[in-house]
Amino acid sequence: MIDPDDLAAFHAAVAGSQPLPAANRAERTPAPPPPRPLQRLADEQAALRESLSGEIGLQDRLEGGDEPHYRRPGLAASVLRDLRRGRWVVQDDIDLHGLNRDEARQLLGAFLAEALRLGLRCVRVVHGKGLGSPQKTAILRPLVRGWLAQRDDVLAYCQARPQDGGEGALIVLLRGGNRQPGAIHPTTRTGTSNLP
Repeated sequence: MIDPDDLAAFHAAVAGSQPLPAANRAERTPAPPPPRPLQRLADEQAALRESLSGEIGLQDRLEGGDEPHYRRPGLAASVLRDLRRGRWVVQDDIDLHGLNRDEARQLLGAFLAEALRLGLRCVRVVHGKGLGSPQKTAILRPLVRGWLAQRDDVLAYCQARPQDGGEGALIVLLRGGNRQPGAIHPTTRTGTSNLP
């Protein structure tokens, strides 16, 4: 209960006051919900459907495993296992996206020659997944594997780990070479290759 003396004191205190004028403010409506990236969601769903229902190519079947790999005869199996587990540090990489087969082969050869000259042992070759090719067919993927297997300076390769490009890239182990005097170790930069 309200004490009648308190109520009388309150009325005496506010006896000469007037209500405040109405504020000149806009009514604030609740914030709209955050935008949903519908195209990104659609792309992710399409990629998921494709990965679940994609056909296995002849090259993949001939390799006899879940992922592409190569090991020069006479090389210990542990070398390939270490390469797969990421125990070799990738020292440089090259991206062959958007090149035709002749350009890709020439650029790959020059990249590997320069890597050997610099004394690099482990490099990454990004050939792509073929998603930008006609009919979504990977053209460079089988070609790059064949080119690498034909080279005497390539000891082994395996599919890159997902964070390094997954099925769109290979990790390549090169034979040890003597670094030429005055050779500068490459630094990371953008572009087709990180080699100088």
